[in-house]
Amino acid sequence: MINETMYQRGAESSVIREIFSYACARKAEIGADRVFDFSLGNPSVPAPDAVRESIEHSLAEVPSMALHGYTPAPGIPEVRAAVADSLNRRFGTTYTAADLFMTVGAAASVSCALHALVSPGEEVVVIAPFFPEYRVWIENAGATCVEALADPETFQLSIENIRAAITERTAAIIIDSPNNPTGAVYPREALEGLASLLEEENSHRAEPIYLISDEPYREITYGAEVPWVPSIYEHTVVCYSYSKSLSLPGERVGWVLVPNTMAGAPRVMPAVAGAARALGFVCAPALFQRVVADCVDEPSDVKAYRANRDELCRALDAAGYAYVQPDGAFYLWVRSLEPDAAAFCERARAYELLPVPSDSFGVPGWIRIGYCVAPEVIRGSIPAWQALAMEYADRR
Repeated sequence: MINETMYQRGAESSVIREIFSYACARKAEIGADRVFDFSLGNPSVPAPDAVRESIEHSLAEVPSMALHGYTPAPGIPEVRAAVADSLNRRFGTTYTAADLFMTVGAAASVSCALHALVSPGEEVVVIAPFFPEYRVWIENAGATCVEALADPETFQLSIENIRAAITERTAAIIIDSPNNPTGAVYPREALEGLASLLEEENSHRAEPIYLISDEPYREITYGAEVPWVPSIYEHTVVCYSYSKSLSLPGERVGWVLVPNTMAGAPRVMPAVAGAARALGFVCAPALFQRVVADCVDEPSDVKAYRANRDELCRALDAAGYAYVQPDGAFYLWVRSLEPDAAAFCERARAYELLPVPSDSFGVPGWIRIGYCVAPEVIRGSIPAWQALAMEYADRR
């Protein structure tokens, strides 16, 4: 008998993916240069040369069985050691290979963390707006997704809203900095405030509230510091992927870190391994695990994203749009020109503009523009953004 829950998940699809599919069809109809697709967070910046060099080296030098065969379930030991060494250099930590579990991308990282830390019937707090798949992964773990609204002006953390969202059933909180969809980076002071709140809550609990720090955009910043969360709050599990930092979204490789400074680490790490086993996420792609080891300290090239951000912001400023200035990631969070963001995005389609309405992110009245596109897409879209704004001005 078909699982009705899974059927509904597949039948509904995600709004982001639906818009992307529409964009592909529309490009085939009228030409790619006439369609301005801002839906997916699909990096336009090529993977660094070091990635190609690593692949070529492995293909030439690594025996076939080691290159294409199964790896240990948590990942190749020397790869995990290379990641641990990199984190230690960057953050002054003392992690080892045993603290890391290689995963099949960010989705697997967060899913494994949730299944490890949360039991059916418990609750997980997310900061709205949030990446829509969080709700899917939380519910798949048998838990309830509880939304805590970020500050409605800055979209920074609201400690009071998080406090109000916490109940006796709260098992974990997911944060995402730099944030998808707003581009906000949470400063150390805000994270310290969150840590204080959680420590206060933990003082009368048998088990702590865990913090899941989802960090696929850590390297995509424009000068803002992205604090290392485990140094601020002990009960933090970090989820990471190389989809954005190395422009490898289709290769599905990342990791979960269970810091050895966490009191519960001896039980949490086996739980992560057990979750990966249950979900079928063991043995991340062997070739790209080796790429990770070779490129673990490769810097991200954010110049193109910065240029796109700045050009788009100038154009939207001139047209009268309001938005949140992003300090990281590659999304612009723009206020819809009418309260119904979905209706606004439908009207934008007449101009071949394809942003994502904010409703699926848990907040009404905004749109997300993914500016990780080719520069010519930004430039080509500017007259359309201007014309759309003029249409709304004429309706007033």
